[in-house]
Amino acid sequence: MDPQDVLSLCKRRGFLWPSYDIYGGMAGMYDFGPLGVALKNNIENHWRWLYVLQEGFLELSCPLVAPEPVFKASGHLDTFSDMYVECTKCGETYRADHLAKDLHENPATLNEEQLGGLLRAKEVKCPSCKGDLTEPRRFNLMFKTMVGAGKAKAGYLRPETAQGMFVNFQQVYRLGRERLPVGAVQVGKAFRNEISPRQGLIRLREFHQMEAELFVDPEDKTWPRFGSVKGEKLVLVANTGEAKELTLEQAVRDKVIANEVLAYFMWLTHRFAADIGLDPARMRFRQHERTEMAHYASDCWDLEAELGYGWIELVGVADRGCYDLSAHIGHSDADLTAFERFEEPKEVEQEAVKVRFDVMGKMFKGETKAVAEALSKMPVDSLKRRKEVAVQVGGKSYSVPSECFDVCMRREKVTGRKFVPHVIEPSYGVDRIVYAVMEHAFSRSKKEDGDYVTLRLKGLVAPYKAGVFPLMAKDGLDDIASGVHASLSAAGMHAYLDDAGSIGRRYARMDEVGTPCCITVDYQSKDDGTVTIRDRDSSEQRRIKKENVVLAVTRLVSGAGLKALEGL
Repeated sequence: MDPQDVLSLCKRRGFLWPSYDIYGGMAGMYDFGPLGVALKNNIENHWRWLYVLQEGFLELSCPLVAPEPVFKASGHLDTFSDMYVECTKCGETYRADHLAKDLHENPATLNEEQLGGLLRAKEVKCPSCKGDLTEPRRFNLMFKTMVGAGKAKAGYLRPETAQGMFVNFQQVYRLGRERLPVGAVQVGKAFRNEISPRQGLIRLREFHQMEAELFVDPEDKTWPRFGSVKGEKLVLVANTGEAKELTLEQAVRDKVIANEVLAYFMWLTHRFAADIGLDPARMRFRQHERTEMAHYASDCWDLEAELGYGWIELVGVADRGCYDLSAHIGHSDADLTAFERFEEPKEVEQEAVKVRFDVMGKMFKGETKAVAEALSKMPVDSLKRRKEVAVQVGGKSYSVPSECFDVCMRREKVTGRKFVPHVIEPSYGVDRIVYAVMEHAFSRSKKEDGDYVTLRLKGLVAPYKAGVFPLMAKDGLDDIASGVHASLSAAGMHAYLDDAGSIGRRYARMDEVGTPCCITVDYQSKDDGTVTIRDRDSSEQRRIKKENVVLAVTRLVSGAGLKALEGL
């Protein structure tokens, strides 16, 4: 379907508006109107219900701005970039891989030289003026700012919510009683200076994320609840390119999905998407190819939905390994490790850091002891095959060359083991999900007076749970309707009171914004205390007692249907 049909409805009915529209707007930014805010909040709250209440993750809220060292450690300063080309005639810029989307199976896997060669070979011109394009160039996507006055320090608007959870690992670990697995979540805004955002909510410069970071033992990536879902099936497009429907058990057994934890959270992601109204027949998981994998990921699967824009990523479920915590350990004084205590001491042979004081002493003089202690606390894996290592001591950074230390095997008796946890990350793009839910719910039919649009939203996420209509705004019908509306509001349900126009037009307005049911107060309501309730999807109606309205709406919102109203 044409995405413009959905975006037009969004603007007309108060879901979304282009930001700063009276000043010409700003590409890649949208304002959520009242219905959009309600829809987004309902989606986020169901996600919280799954991750915080059901799975036991701990919710954090971290600042939007972070100091430069955070993103130096995370790799974003060096690797978080896209390629762009510029028209030599009109000056318009475009994301280079987007111009090649119909020319290559996956242009995101190409480097600058390969992508430039492809665009030249296919004689791709500027879409606006048909002018010649420059060679692809790299562009870092983070927004930079300066924090403070005078000797201000560089900072960046966060391009993801994840780093705040990684730097708080020790606090999360302690609150989790120093046991793994333990998880943190964060819901909030992130910022990316996208090169040419031109697809509505699909690509934004300011957007919302729901991210979970699950810290696990690298030697135990099983999951206690995996057994209860191992028979569930997912459509998987592995990096071989072939789509298969496999059970989770098959996928893990055959190493299509790397481990149980990754598989479980892929299933939970699929369950969440179906719960909020995405069509399972138009969803799949696609595995990242090695050349498109994020710098931190060892494996990653995207939940994609088929939309008017094509197959679009909504959620990434990644095994980030120990990359993030190891990186922050290497760039700070922090101990971001976990500890497993053995039941009895063990004599083990393990890798350890041996400091070469004779070499180090010549370089660091009086700071040698402090630098050596900091170096010895770092994970061994972060020191291997490195020409030099950054060590933080007392707020200062020291570059320690590899000739100052050796990684060797040592036999000793230990009471436990210290290790850097691995991270499994499901990362959800809220804005994309909001759009996908609306497109999958969008339905148009023909009627005598023109097209009739129904937004078949699940009651779980619908902004209004019910519309309340007095047949006439007089004779006391309006007072009864106000009382019905108040009872729904008191029960925590967002309802819309409407007395303008014919009942048919009022039904149409509510159908167009996805309201699951409507309640009409008529003159019979004055006689016997009953009201009419109408189901959106079937257009069928029932009369129920006024005092049972809250129960009736609750049942219809849950998807039970009008049969569930018998006896009310």
